[in-house]
Formats: sequence, C-alpha cells, structure tokens
Amino acid sequence: MEDAELDALRRKKMQELQQQQSQVSMAQEQERQMEAQRQAIMRQVLTPEARDRLATVKMAFPDVARMVEDQLIRLASSGQIPKPIDEPTLKQILRRVAPQKREINIERK
Repeated sequence: MEDAELDALRRKKMQELQQQQSQVSMAQEQERQMEAQRQAIMRQVLTPEARDRLATVKMAFPDVARMVEDQLIRLASSGQIPKPIDEPTLKQILRRVAPQKREINIERK
C-alpha cells in the first residue's frame, strides 16, 4: 500500500515538474520572439551605422540603450519616424537621454 502511494506521489511530482518546464520553455520562446520583433523593427528604423552605434552603447549602458529602443519602437509604431534614423541623429538622441557625467572636484585644505 505504501509503495502504491509513493508511486502515485512520484508520478504527480513528475507531472508538476514537466508542466513547470513546459511553462518555462514557452516563456523563453515568447521572449525570443519578442526580441526578434524588436530587432526587426530596429533594422527598419535605424541605418546599419546607427545600429552599430546603439549596439556599442548597449554594451556600456544597457538600460540607456533599452530606453532608446523602446522610444524608437513607440515612435515607429505610431508612424512618427518617416525615414531611417542615421548615426548623427542617433547620437543626438543618445546625448539627450544618456545620464550626464558628474564632475568631481577634490579640494585640499
């Protein structure tokens, strides 16, 4: 009797683990699809040089690059970007969005 209960518990636990695994894999697949869509939109919105610049910024400041990407995707989806954005225009956008550097002065007395 104990063996039957133990087997039932094992089967139930195995089913729960399989369901969790399938949910995780579905979430990962959905995340990959969303990232692919983001990249496709970025290919349409930015010139190759601007994409390279944004990739460089993404390595140093991922949060700033993500914020710029989100903003560009919003503008593109609403139709407010008539032509691909070139590198100088992206630099201007990044200057406005990027955090300002702090100047540190040390005074000795």
